[in-house]
Amino acid sequence: MAEESANAAWGERMGTADRVVVGVFVGIPFVAVIASVVVLWGWGVTWHDLVIGAVMYAVAVHGITIGYHRLFTHKAFKAARPLKIALAVAGTMAVEGDAITWCADHRRHHQFADRPGDPHSPWRFGTSVRALLKGMVWAHVGWTFNNDKTDRHKYVPDLLADRDLILVARWQPLIVLFSFGAPAVVGGLWGEGGWDSGAAWSAFFWAGLVRIGLLHHVTWSINSICHISGARPFRVRDRSGNVWWLAPLSGGESWHNLHHADPTSARHGVLRGQLDSSARLIRLFELASWAGAVRWPDERRLARLAADVRTPAREAQGPPPASARKP
Repeated sequence: MAEESANAAWGERMGTADRVVVGVFVGIPFVAVIASVVVLWGWGVTWHDLVIGAVMYAVAVHGITIGYHRLFTHKAFKAARPLKIALAVAGTMAVEGDAITWCADHRRHHQFADRPGDPHSPWRFGTSVRALLKGMVWAHVGWTFNNDKTDRHKYVPDLLADRDLILVARWQPLIVLFSFGAPAVVGGLWGEGGWDSGAAWSAFFWAGLVRIGLLHHVTWSINSICHISGARPFRVRDRSGNVWWLAPLSGGESWHNLHHADPTSARHGVLRGQLDSSARLIRLFELASWAGAVRWPDERRLARLAADVRTPAREAQGPPPASARKP
């Protein structure tokens, strides 16, 4: 029965053209990240590139964490229409697909977390060292080339009925073009001597390609690293853990154990010292009356979610049994 349910989660199959598009937008930024070591050594990077890249990264990563994830997927708060559209556009700038498809995959991930049916579990192939290495690659990037797509009509009928998200999805090619092109334009115009083509190419490389490549790997690390390691202070039925060093770059998403324990919480970093810039921004939106009905964590609920701590050695043996209840 569980296998039938997992199989029913799949929709249409990915075609050759889809895989080519994924390969281009996954592969080129990845190559740029690797090449950046050589470029940095030979030509360096300007502070203009760093500033443009940091701003564009912050916009895109929070479009994913606040918009795609906490708003559209989990309904952790309600957003005024202008903010909703802005977050959808910002998330699209991360070049991780449109909001509707992204959220469908993520809702299915929560239904089958680290069990058959999960689109990107590192435990997919087993618990041996070899299986986990293979699973890490799968959870990190391999799953994006999977032939089977998530059934959007099953998982996100609410988003398919949202005209604003449909419109943003239709404009995805132009938004992606802007995400890569804006750094080049700003870099080329930044200065007193008029247009500088060398500066434009440098900004395109660092604030465009490398920035997207870095953002991709930070996002994918939540799927891979945060489901195979990290502290687990809250009780969950999967392998989600907290990885502190990913928190600054991921907008607080790497406090992943709490997220799987309480998916609709607007704040993931609920313990003292846990940086969660996404939650901070949601709070600012709330104060500005751009966001409402925010689901902030409750102390009593957190106490109920506190994990029954087991020894790390036993926890490390693998995912919970397939017979365990879904989160």
